[in-house]
Amino acid sequence: MMKIRFCEHNKGKNKVAKRLHEQFPKLDVKIRDCIGKCGPCHKTPFALVNGKTVCGIDSEDLYGKIVKEMGK
Repeated sequence: MMKIRFCEHNKGKNKVAKRLHEQFPKLDVKIRDCIGKCGPCHKTPFALVNGKTVCGIDSEDLYGKIVKEMGK
């Protein structure tokens, strides 16, 4: 199963997580306590997709990059 984790500080996390849940209901999407990258997470939307960091310019870009990563 694909696992996606967002840092609790990550801007846009709720919007992206909601869209992912709607499009992929069986996807394991979680918002966690800080996942250890607080420096960048306050400024750059990012998530861990199966342990790989995926960054976006904004929440729309992050959503697209997560979906692309899932297709690999």
